Amino acid sequence: MTAAATLERGKRRTALIMAGVALGMLGLGFAAVPLYRIFCQVTGFGGTTMRVSEARAATVKAGTQTISVRFDANVDRGLGWRFQPQQVTQDMRIGQRKQAFYWAENTSSQSITGVASFNVEPEQAGKYFNKIQCFCFNQQTLQPGQKVDMPVIYYVDPAIATDPETKDIQQITLSYTFHRAADGGAKILDRADPAR
Repeated sequence: MTAAATLERGKRRTALIMAGVALGMLGLGFAAVPLYRIFCQVTGFGGTTMRVSEARAATVKAGTQTISVRFDANVDRGLGWRFQPQQVTQDMRIGQRKQAFYWAENTSSQSITGVASFNVEPEQAGKYFNKIQCFCFNQQTLQPGQKVDMPVIYYVDPAIATDPETKDIQQITLSYTFHRAADGGAKILDRADPAR
């Protein structure tokens, strides 16, 4: 084999390796969002709220300390929906179970499926903000002109009052943003930990 043939073979091999790396990076890019979301839901990282079962929530005792929860709503550009909280804030005792409502309206002339992403501010409060029931656990399909109420049932874990990083927090903001769902009808994978 000549030196030119060996060089050409090496170039082809390098090109194949680089194409494999590029395909691998593309695959990781698609997997990163769901993997990051699962990580955040399990750990409360980045202000992501925790999800708990009804059974776990029933064991929590409300204390006397109070906290305020502020509600925020956003819609991704081009979704064709209006989306708002029905209350701006709720005052509550820490550990008390509360229900809040949002409403959404499809202002377009076509059926649209949306999915809500969410977070809590300040970030360090995310691991103490527990959702028992939420519209954000599933994709939502609205017909043209349809308007729906969307409840969320939640509580703030009493441990927030003993954590040095969170004990002085007086207000938590629960923020949702609706995006167009990539898959028009599939449910989002439910990663609730019934043991929590």
